[in-house]
Amino acid sequence: MNNYTDMLRDHNLKVTPQRLAIAQALDVRGHMSLDELYHVMLEKFSSISLATIYKNIHIMLENTFIQEVKLPQAKSVYELTKASHAHLSCEKCGAVEDIMLDMDVLVKQAMQKSSYKIQEASLVLGGICKNCQ
Repeated sequence: MNNYTDMLRDHNLKVTPQRLAIAQALDVRGHMSLDELYHVMLEKFSSISLATIYKNIHIMLENTFIQEVKLPQAKSVYELTKASHAHLSCEKCGAVEDIMLDMDVLVKQAMQKSSYKIQEASLVLGGICKNCQ
């Protein structure tokens, strides 16, 4: 996954150097907080503001180019949008990893057991990663 120009255009986003750099950083590093992303971006664009990062993240979220992963008791992280999946979060080091679970099955079960029509699903499983055990 490295033709970021086409990826941005596929999501109806204007291709800018900042958006290309955000896409590359998220592709290479995976899950990143806004603070982490800002520091990576400062290395490439020494005068970039945090407001510029927020603005780009907001637009990229609106166009489903990236998605937000809301972590319990931690800052949200962002990742490139990909197939439906869940996340593992280490309670010691804060590492976040993807785990491919069939979220459709979980959503169907939840709808059958409730009166909700579920439109969005996010699952974060907390525990201790292999490195911290």
